[in-house]
This record gives sequence, structure tokens and C-alpha cells, in this order.
Amino acid sequence: MAFLTDRKRATGMGSAKSGTHHFWSMKVSSVALLFLLPMFIFTFGGTLGSNYAEVMTYFGRPFPAIVAALTTLVGFKHFNDGAQVLIEDYVHGLMQKVLIILLTCLSYGAAAVGIFAIAKLAL
Repeated sequence: MAFLTDRKRATGMGSAKSGTHHFWSMKVSSVALLFLLPMFIFTFGGTLGSNYAEVMTYFGRPFPAIVAALTTLVGFKHFNDGAQVLIEDYVHGLMQKVLIILLTCLSYGAAAVGIFAIAKLAL
């Protein structure tokens, strides 16, 4: 190991060994939300102001329920990735790890609650 140059040790590692994956994850979720959010708005917009029975009937159909579930999942994954970048940039040490764990629990928990609510409406 003593005979490796600094460049050889750094080649292929990126800035934090996972920067490219994180970048592409954010880009893919951004493009997915670019298509999902207008579909969600147009499918959900018609039910605004409706009573409970009409909303239950509407989300009983597969397409609106799937669009809402996908928007919820991708939206919270995108939120988690973006907020994690903020934490990594501005918080350091043990507090950074604790906040990332709490953020991940919060975002996945909120996504699970949203999916459960959509499933409850759809079924």
C-alpha cells in the first residue's frame, strides 16, 4: 500500500464513494415526478370537494390509486435524498449520522402511512 500514489488511491472513489449513485437517484426521481405530479393533479383534482363515498368510489379504480401510490413513494424518496444532501453539507460528526437515520425513518414512515391510506381507500 505504501507504493500507491495519491491519484491511484483516489481513482474510482468519487468524492464520498457514492456521489454518482446519489446524483443519478435524484435525477431519476426528478424525471419520474415530472410525469407523476401532473398525472396526480389531473386524476385527484376532480375529486376535490367530493364527499367520502365519491372519493372511495374514485380510488376504488386501479389507475388513480396506482398514480397516487407511485407519487407518494417517489415523492418521499426524492425528499429523503434531497434532505440527506442538506444534512451531509451542513452537519458533521455523530449528529450527521443521527439526523440521517431520523430523516430516513421519517420519510419511509410517512410514505408507509400514505400508501396505507391509499390502500385503505382503494380496498
